[in-house]
Amino acid sequence: MEVAMLLRRSGLPVLVIALFTGPVLAGCGADEPEESAAQLLERAKATLDEAESAHFVLDSEGAPSSGTLLVGGEGDIARPASFDGTLEVQALGSTLDLEVVSVDDTVYAQLPFTSGFSVIDPAQFGFGDPGDLLDPETGISQLLAEATSAELGEESRVDGEVVREVTAELPGELVEEILSTQSLSEPVQARFSVAADSGELRRAELTGPFFTADADATYTLELSDFGADVEISAPPTG
Repeated sequence: MEVAMLLRRSGLPVLVIALFTGPVLAGCGADEPEESAAQLLERAKATLDEAESAHFVLDSEGAPSSGTLLVGGEGDIARPASFDGTLEVQALGSTLDLEVVSVDDTVYAQLPFTSGFSVIDPAQFGFGDPGDLLDPETGISQLLAEATSAELGEESRVDGEVVREVTAELPGELVEEILSTQSLSEPVQARFSVAADSGELRRAELTGPFFTADADATYTLELSDFGADVEISAPPTG
């Protein structure tokens, strides 16, 4: 700005002033550096760790026709450690919709041909405790924290919202703790979709040997309604 004033006082034409000062002024309004893939995942983790609740939908592709497997589900998760929803479990060649509630490390389910809830061991049905999904140490946000080889992808939309995609790899041991895998040594390929404005994780598409060691399958997790008013309590049993 001082250079421009000196040039004006000297009587030089306006065009000369513009040519002289143009690059300097343009540099003042340059765009900020683009957020890196690692920074975007870090922001998404922080946002998820601050959310008091979230709604999730889980889907899968590539599940074999045999075995006891978690193949889908939908429900609400809330801090500190609770879940209420329906999990789709494949068992004995058919898919069962289990009504599941988890509160303070105890998992309840309404089993087929029963009229009430029972305390269960979720591992017997092919899944872990869904109440842990918002735990910063063991839940979904660990997928964001432990991702390696992260690269920015294209912008796209999830339910009309602009998201930025990030591709990365995840350790098999970590995925085993949250979902499942049949090969702990093989990394899982991940594609995260993070809302550009809010930093909320909208979708995580994971591909790896979830059901058998010699064939890849895909889990797709979608999150929404961060911070919604959710109240979850233990159901009566008997």
